[in-house]
Amino acid sequence: MSYSLNSTLLLTILLAIGLFFFLRASSKDRTTIVEISSSQQPIKVLNSLCEWLNLRGWKQTGGDFEQRILIFKGQVVSSKFLAIFLGFLGGFGSCALGLVIIQIYPELGWWPILLGLIGGPMSGIVYFKKSAREEKFELRLINENDIDSTVMRLRAHRDELISLENELGEKLQLKSDGSLFKTPI
Repeated sequence: MSYSLNSTLLLTILLAIGLFFFLRASSKDRTTIVEISSSQQPIKVLNSLCEWLNLRGWKQTGGDFEQRILIFKGQVVSSKFLAIFLGFLGGFGSCALGLVIIQIYPELGWWPILLGLIGGPMSGIVYFKKSAREEKFELRLINENDIDSTVMRLRAHRDELISLENELGEKLQLKSDGSLFKTPI
């Protein structure tokens, strides 16, 4: 096997590994817990949060009055465009792997190119199935008797918490430790 075939095979395998990890990351759970405080009254903050969540498609499914918890659920929808795009990438990548295999083992004929018929639809379907899921947004009021300020513990998807802090931060005077805006690396 020549040097150019070795390097082409290595690069093709690295591309396949990159696609695998992208598909895995698209379905990874990114639930985060954060404590947020506000100098406004709890009833005003809770009403604004419930209204904001309802506008974004969240439905209140339950709660516990004793523990001061509200639970919302929402459905995460897969992107059809991204599923098709990943299907094409998976198909082209699988065909490229097939071409490299043909160069290494010419006695196989053209059959390895058919890997594109497997890799393309499989990567699109894997993304589409795994990224569609139900998410929960839990809101727990922590402060007991203080009616002048609010302290809450929120448990939700990291992106949803960032949106909440960006959109309602000034209006509700929300303060957190800033950990949502730090990268995990």
